Amino acid sequence: MDERYDVVVVGGGVAGLSGALMLGRARRSVLVVDAGEPRNAPAAHAHGMLTRDGTPPLELLAAGRAEVARYRVHVEPGEVRAVHQEDGTFTVELADGRSVVARAVLSATGLRDELPDVAGVAERWGTDVLHCPYCHGWEVRDRAVVIVGTNPMAAHAALLWRQWTADVTLVRHTAPALAPEDVARLAATGVRLVDDRATAVDGPSGDLTVRLASGATLPAGAVVVGTRTVARAEHLAPLGLHPVPLLVDGHEIGRAVPADPFGATTLPGVWVAGNVTDLRATVVVSAAAGATAGAQVNAWLVMQDAEAAVARAATGDRERHGEEAGVDGTAVTDDASSDVHGDGPPHGDAGASGDGHAGGHGREHRHGPAHGHGDDGGRHVDPTHGIELPDDLAGMFAPEFWEERYAGARQWSGRPNGTLVDEVGDLPPGRALDIAAGEGGDAVWLAQRGWHVTATDWAAGGLARGEATAAEHGVTDRVTWRQADITSDDGWDDAPYDLVTSHYLHLPPAQRPAAVARMASLVRPGGTLLVVGHHAADLGTTMRRPHVPELFADADEVAALLDPAQWEVVTAEARPRDAVDPEGRPVVLHDAILRARRRS
Repeated sequence: MDERYDVVVVGGGVAGLSGALMLGRARRSVLVVDAGEPRNAPAAHAHGMLTRDGTPPLELLAAGRAEVARYRVHVEPGEVRAVHQEDGTFTVELADGRSVVARAVLSATGLRDELPDVAGVAERWGTDVLHCPYCHGWEVRDRAVVIVGTNPMAAHAALLWRQWTADVTLVRHTAPALAPEDVARLAATGVRLVDDRATAVDGPSGDLTVRLASGATLPAGAVVVGTRTVARAEHLAPLGLHPVPLLVDGHEIGRAVPADPFGATTLPGVWVAGNVTDLRATVVVSAAAGATAGAQVNAWLVMQDAEAAVARAATGDRERHGEEAGVDGTAVTDDASSDVHGDGPPHGDAGASGDGHAGGHGREHRHGPAHGHGDDGGRHVDPTHGIELPDDLAGMFAPEFWEERYAGARQWSGRPNGTLVDEVGDLPPGRALDIAAGEGGDAVWLAQRGWHVTATDWAAGGLARGEATAAEHGVTDRVTWRQADITSDDGWDDAPYDLVTSHYLHLPPAQRPAAVARMASLVRPGGTLLVVGHHAADLGTTMRRPHVPELFADADEVAALLDPAQWEVVTAEARPRDAVDPEGRPVVLHDAILRARRRS
């Protein structure tokens, strides 16, 4: 069995199988984990399902399993103990000790009925002790029905059952006192009201006796009880998803997992369907909800794939053409521009290609003595950091250098960096901090995907452009623009973030440890740190990089600045990618990528 799926469906009832059917037909890889405990298993027949009315519940499910199997949906018996989210995917822990991984989860685990503490009720549940007139009313029509009240819906239930039989008795039991208008309705429709408590139900099927605390007895062809219904959602607790109370007149009648009308929970990538979220749903309603949620899950995955494809295509286009496309579709190039792949840095990207900040966050410059980096101008030693720089990068470690750049043409494409898309695309939205955000391409992309982003840069000009772009894309309320320098103590707070990211932030070696430490300190436990830069190996290619080796740190160097007791390094590599140099020659470049998760 595959251990990785597009979707894991938890629960093999009608909601789960209907969702799996939609997903299987959408050519998704699907695993259904079925605990084999459907709520309606005690019932002889399921009703209200067009073309399948009266089918035994277990027979209905067997037919459903056969149908989904035609679309290569895998159904296996088992129980899901917990679902965890990490690095953009969901790990589903099974009771047998195995774990499977999914891009999305559809939970259709139903509910459990908490029955009133009346002797004989549990043993007869689903046969002679009933709850839903639409499920069982026809089968007990014209019989004596005794309703044991447990909640404020007792009078409503009695009036409903009166539609199927004229012989209805409501025993108030633990229900709150009835309102005068309810008493009047019951009396007017011939429903008897007994203000007593039920103690037991006994007798043969169809000829029952309801015993009361007063010693009186009531004959019954069927007994109806109000149950407290609670969603089976313990497996979702690690995700922060919990059932919430459903109140009627201040009285809790059950608990369900909140979701929107399509089954989406507050956590992207997790859907619910059927009784786990709708306590009143019948079989056919649960099936429809499962089908709806399944279609929504597929649509969400389609958009995830499309966004990633757009970002990859944009990256490839820019690399093939050796230019950076402007936000308005025009090209932003000069005779020194080259592999630009997103929005890159001001104060630190010595030849960055995405939004970032630090060191040298410009497009590619023709610097350095070897491999086509020729020194068109002179070189000098930066007086602050003691690093030899090309003359046209003089002052690159000061905000004024970048403000001057942002006063001219747009520096970056406005598109997200490809590595951000690849590494973060599957993470659930939360709070993100974009360090050295430049003109905000990464920040806007994150906001479009539901993140609440704080975008920082030390150049006000870049932030102003980012803010304007956010307004154009309708995400102004999701991005906060803050002027701050990661190498300074000013402008930072202690608020933790789910994601802290920095692309092509090339700092002088002396500033690197403190900057990485500050980034790390702003990641919440369980959160992600993503630091991406150009690799020094690129200096040996024909791509025009400023020949300043001190500014290029590989991923292992950055990882070494993290405390291993607090951090789990997920990725530390020099990742190759194909590009084209300014003369049109193919070249393989490398990005230094560090991705780490802060231990909980």
